[in-house]
Amino acid sequence: MKKLLCLVVASVLLLFGGVSSAAPARRAAVSAVYPIQEGYVDAHGVLIYYKTMGSGTPLLIVHGGPGESHDYFLPYLLPLARTNKLIFIDERGSGRSEKLDDVKQYTVENMVSDVEEVRAALKLGKISLLGHSYGGVLAQAYALKYPEHLSHLILASTFSSTNEMNQVLQRIKNQMPPGKLALTNALENAGLFGKGAAWERGRYPAPYATLAWGDGYFAKLYGARPDPNYDPQAQNTSTAWDLYREMWGSHGEFVIDGNLRSVEYVNRLPTIHVPTLILVGDHDECDPSMSKEMNAKIKGSKLVILPNSGHMAFVDQPGMWNRTVAEFVNAKVVNEKKAK
Repeated sequence: MKKLLCLVVASVLLLFGGVSSAAPARRAAVSAVYPIQEGYVDAHGVLIYYKTMGSGTPLLIVHGGPGESHDYFLPYLLPLARTNKLIFIDERGSGRSEKLDDVKQYTVENMVSDVEEVRAALKLGKISLLGHSYGGVLAQAYALKYPEHLSHLILASTFSSTNEMNQVLQRIKNQMPPGKLALTNALENAGLFGKGAAWERGRYPAPYATLAWGDGYFAKLYGARPDPNYDPQAQNTSTAWDLYREMWGSHGEFVIDGNLRSVEYVNRLPTIHVPTLILVGDHDECDPSMSKEMNAKIKGSKLVILPNSGHMAFVDQPGMWNRTVAEFVNAKVVNEKKAK
């Protein structure tokens, strides 16, 4: 009888032991999976594509261009999914979002409204908003209009003044080799880039795309990890050019004279009181001097200049870039847990 009782007890212990050891394994398996959800939000008649992944407080990310898509962030920003719910969007007219017949609808103001529609439709509550390049312009405009919906603002490799950015672009252009600078000027004066012909391979001694993006911008795009497969001509296939020309302009890659001329936020930056992180590469296309100015204007903001980094600083220094963002947007959560 005693032997039988011992066997029963041992079986029960084994059963419950198996249950307790299996449960953590199941929990670990669930926590190691990051499903992707995607869909569209109808933002006042414009379908805006979104993709979400990860868990934690929401971090909404807006891309640059204007006219690119969220794709260039991946896979570099994936580690942020371990600490936050990431929401990527393609801005109106870009990527997988709806294209518009009326290019006049491609404005910063309309895209700000699109971001707000996505936030509201997905029931995100307060968000951290991260904008890179042109996306940083969009993020500033959102912060100026909807500060009550922000917990954190991250401005990465961006500008607050088109006038200042145009001065930077002119300096970049003037640093090109003299012969290539002369050919660039000749193509711009002929207006050929605007008609598309100058972007074609083999049509001229050097196509405008190769001159502008290769000889002009490339040194400002990367630092530690230049893309060995970078092809300036690829800009012609990945960009929504109707949107780009409306917003950037049609007189070359070294002057902004489209509707982005309205972007003059410097004097309004002091009204931003949400916690703000400013990231920039040490030899960024968006010169660090502009980030320093933003830092001085936004009280309490944090400026991080990443070493050996260009405009694609999250490619050059992915560990440092992601860690800085994650620690910034989650600092309040960490401090509250410590207080408890």
